[in-house]
Amino acid sequence: MKEVTKEVYLKWYEDMLLWRKFEDKLAALYIQQKVRGFLHLYNGQEAVLAGALHAMDLTKDKMITAYRNHVQPIGMGVDPRNVMAELLGKATGTSKGMGGSMHIFSKEHGFYGGHGIVGAQIPVGAGIAFADKYFNTGGVTMTYFGDGAARQGSLHEAFNMAMLWKLPVVFIVENNGYAMGTSVERTANHTDIWKLGLGYEMPCGPVDGMNPVKVAEAMHEAIDRARRGDGPTFLEMKTYRYRGHSMSDAQLYRSKEEVEEYKKIDPITQVLDVILDQKYATEEEIEVIDQRVKDLVEECAKFAEESPYPDLKQLYDVVYAQEDYPFTPHKL
Repeated sequence: MKEVTKEVYLKWYEDMLLWRKFEDKLAALYIQQKVRGFLHLYNGQEAVLAGALHAMDLTKDKMITAYRNHVQPIGMGVDPRNVMAELLGKATGTSKGMGGSMHIFSKEHGFYGGHGIVGAQIPVGAGIAFADKYFNTGGVTMTYFGDGAARQGSLHEAFNMAMLWKLPVVFIVENNGYAMGTSVERTANHTDIWKLGLGYEMPCGPVDGMNPVKVAEAMHEAIDRARRGDGPTFLEMKTYRYRGHSMSDAQLYRSKEEVEEYKKIDPITQVLDVILDQKYATEEEIEVIDQRVKDLVEECAKFAEESPYPDLKQLYDVVYAQEDYPFTPHKL
């Protein structure tokens, strides 16, 4: 695995802080009704992404996830201004304002969504990996889903085929404790979701999803296995979300004390503690990073709010093209 250096810790801190503050801003914009529909936030789960990115090769690896999908494309290289514009339904967004919160997408940066149907991305992720194997690209697909999606039948079909064909895919369940408002204990007679891989003789195991170093180590091993041609791995990232399932979630299923207890192992705080303990940066240098993140988030919001809404005719420009269809030419 690539060494976890001072520079890596500083990048982790700035990246995770940006993702957290970016979504805090989205929450505020949602309350102002500038973000419509649903809004599922990633607060607390940032180490899962930070650790994975450290192990990935962004020149050829890909990522697909569910609808808690705003910060992943930013980590993959998408301009955060375009991500925020998409959430506000603006023409400068990643899908020209027509995808919204649950459907961020960037083929250019290897980010394949953003999927609103629970578990739908699991077989799609296996399919992307099949393409990589077929065309011998050397790429590996990171396929993320939540603990609720682990109960979908499509998971078993995808697991079976991925093992049969030795597909270069890493399946990752982000177990944040609750599928919407239902705890893991109430959805199955087992709480160790990673053990589902055993039925397919797939390498699998639990990972501390609040620590980016632990995530990076596990992801490196899984990606290396996939890239060698030895097939998939199934990892259970044990993490936690501080906010509700979505902004409309009253969170009656858990106590405030439980949330505060998990905040004691916040991934951003863990990384910051290492930075200060190892003297990787001074308090003043940390303040400079904090201000840089704050400024970028405000710039994203300004860009998104000042961007135009898509023209109504765009509705007719994003349908499929057909040569013998005489009415509406395909423009995009």
